[in-house]
Amino acid sequence: MGQKVSTTDFIWTYTEQPHSDRRREIVKKYPEIKKLFGVDPSLKYVVSASVILQIIAAFLLRDSSWVLIFLQAYFFGGVVNHALTLAIHDISHNTAFGNDWPLSNRFFGMFANLPISVPMSVSFKKYHVEHHRYLGEDALDTDVPTEFEAKFFTTPIRKLLWLFLQPLFYAFRPLTIYKKAPTDLEIVNAFIQVTFDVAVLYFFSFKSLAYLFLGTFLALGLHPSAGHFVAEHYIFSGEQETYSYYGLWNLVLYNVGYHMEHHDFPYIPGKNLPKVRKIAPEFYDNLHIHESWVTVLSTFVFSPSMGPYKRIKRPASMPQEVYGHYALASYLKPVQRVFQRFLETIYVIKKSNWSVKNK
Repeated sequence: MGQKVSTTDFIWTYTEQPHSDRRREIVKKYPEIKKLFGVDPSLKYVVSASVILQIIAAFLLRDSSWVLIFLQAYFFGGVVNHALTLAIHDISHNTAFGNDWPLSNRFFGMFANLPISVPMSVSFKKYHVEHHRYLGEDALDTDVPTEFEAKFFTTPIRKLLWLFLQPLFYAFRPLTIYKKAPTDLEIVNAFIQVTFDVAVLYFFSFKSLAYLFLGTFLALGLHPSAGHFVAEHYIFSGEQETYSYYGLWNLVLYNVGYHMEHHDFPYIPGKNLPKVRKIAPEFYDNLHIHESWVTVLSTFVFSPSMGPYKRIKRPASMPQEVYGHYALASYLKPVQRVFQRFLETIYVIKKSNWSVKNK
């Protein structure tokens, strides 16, 4: 159990990520695949039902024993909350309302965020776009572990601890790798989330809020459903950078297992990702896939060849950008201009009337 990993550095490459070329080749051969782009009409209803279900569960558990709360959080609520984080992942690609309604997608993401108990929807969107655009690039892709993580979590016990603390590393890693100024929508996201948490605390109980928070923390950490965090981009075969999983967890996790397909086509909703492989099977059949996320986790923990260093990394292709897109401000500016013109028009009319009266 004390055997250290054999890898002492990331796997550096100086080629571009493979997904852009694959996308062009697939679209060239199968142009009909573009019909899969766009909105998932069922997403709004499934997410809304999940949020309501968690609120009801939190209410019912308000006076329960701590043992029951822990068990429910791990085996039920945690799975629902994990599914909601992956719904937020889908929503971040504008699959709820489409690219023409970005603000609707952002606010719906905040709604999906509510049972998770920690504001993350808008921040996730901000960094996830760069994960796709700059996959594996140093200081740009915050999905890649830090040097501290890679150097410290090197034994089975430490790797087990790393998996357990995965939610914390995903939350705070961007603050060390790629600091960005908070945007207006992040502040709104935080305000809405804190308001919801306080309401749960006031109208239900502390145990209700603990149930929601524990579900998020436990299911994003040492949990079978969290196997996708390791399965997606850690190198298990040759130099293949992205891996898919076609098992049962996809039924509740919005097909996040179809990860090669997702990186090839980020704006295809999770619901349609299985169709990508059916349309273009020759692009996926020869790739290494994961049969079990539990096997992925056990291999990661006990194999000396696996560890946080087992990621492909590239030199950064561009400098970091501290300031993000202030979406709400961009919507309010036109309204502000119209209101300003309205006031100016009123002022001109009043001034002209005053001049007429004084004559």
